[in-house]
Amino acid sequence: MANDARIVLQQRLTQQLVMTPQLRQAIKILQVSRAELETLVDQELTENPVLEEQQVDEKAEGPAEVPTVDGQNGTEEWQADGEPKVEEREAASVGEIDWKEYAENYSNDFHGSLGHGAASDDEDRRAALENVLVKRTLLPDHLMWQLRLSDFSEQEKEVGAFIIGSLDKDGYLPIQLEEVAFLVDSWPDVAIVERVLARIQEFDPPGVAARGLAESLLIQLRQLGLDGASLPARIVRDFLPMLESRRFDRLARELNVPIEQVAEATKVISVLEPKPGRDFSDADTRYVTPDVFVQKVGEEYVVTLNDEGLPRLRVSSFYRRMLGQNGSPEARGYIQEKMRAAAWLIKSIHQRQRTLYMVTSSIVKFQRDFLDSGVSQLRPLVLKDVANDIGMHESTVSRATAGKYAHTPQGTFELKYFFTSSLRGGHGSEVSAESVKEKIREIIAKEDARKPLSDQYIAELLGKEQIDIARRTVAKYRELMGILPSSKRKQVY
Repeated sequence: MANDARIVLQQRLTQQLVMTPQLRQAIKILQVSRAELETLVDQELTENPVLEEQQVDEKAEGPAEVPTVDGQNGTEEWQADGEPKVEEREAASVGEIDWKEYAENYSNDFHGSLGHGAASDDEDRRAALENVLVKRTLLPDHLMWQLRLSDFSEQEKEVGAFIIGSLDKDGYLPIQLEEVAFLVDSWPDVAIVERVLARIQEFDPPGVAARGLAESLLIQLRQLGLDGASLPARIVRDFLPMLESRRFDRLARELNVPIEQVAEATKVISVLEPKPGRDFSDADTRYVTPDVFVQKVGEEYVVTLNDEGLPRLRVSSFYRRMLGQNGSPEARGYIQEKMRAAAWLIKSIHQRQRTLYMVTSSIVKFQRDFLDSGVSQLRPLVLKDVANDIGMHESTVSRATAGKYAHTPQGTFELKYFFTSSLRGGHGSEVSAESVKEKIREIIAKEDARKPLSDQYIAELLGKEQIDIARRTVAKYRELMGILPSSKRKQVY
């Protein structure tokens, strides 16, 4: 007898946070950088016909209002996981808002920030010079321009173009001459390739198209008028590894010259360019626009949001009037949907600015000594400290500080810079890792270049200042700051 097949139906009640598109947009706007926010707003202005930018010469019909989306006026609750609390009933009510009544009772003046500065007219805007797109001259283009101006034969130009196209980003030729002769279509002799290479090595920048560091430095020395018999050329050609290890005393013995002459030759070599293609790098220059300004007024520090470049947004009066007219349900539904999207965008920008202001104000409170005295007074700070201070979750603080910059009396810093790990100091106190790096930099800057301090000795000096730090930690911080070890910092002059 076959077993009975049974289907059991069960009901289960669970709670789940639903990430709505509007909530995703609010989180995205909170964590994007200023440049990304401007791009996002421009895109929304293009795609949403209901959203428009208020011009500076237009008069507002009333006081500016932050659009109400979830039953609150420009405020949100934040759960322990850092996400805005949006109840299902409130989320559902968004689509039922009487936008006609809202438009009649509230101003059409919606602002995406806490500031009162207005954007200027489009025709009056002038892009900053550094924001104007220009074509950067690359190393191959620069060399090809010189090749075309040289009196080469067609075959030599073909060889020269192949050599130039084979250079790496530092301007070196990584392949053998025989390989060049084999790969060029006209099959030139190796002697022709060598002759063309010698001509290209006379091009600008000095030292380009060399097959190694020593050859590049020798080319540069030759262009300075120092031939192969000069002391700098002899050091580069025969004793470059010894020079890199700073063994000046041994160099003097090997060359049979006074150490003072070795020092003078080293000075000449030190000004040469080890990477001839460096100045023609295609890396883009990054310009930073501060999101907030921290200025000292009297004895207090004042936080001001930078609203320049962020347009003042509002709902188009044309579409608001259309809600009061008889139209098709499809048209009215479309307008309500776009109005709802515009309201969420404006509210999200407002919330971003509000959160950024609160986070920066809290950082200023914790890091006042840094603002007064500099990096040496930077105190240890973690996200949890600021989160507890302003009543938000750590993930919210993390999003609010990502890619944001503050201009302070000590310079412009990313907000993440103010959150640093700690090292154990004297009497149970804690010291910021950044302040320790600054102390290491100051110690090395004051050392005798003829007798540079070892990492162990620097650790002992910091220990005398009640900073408990290991030698390997000093070495790690030194490397992060791009400072050479003591063996390579040694000078003889």
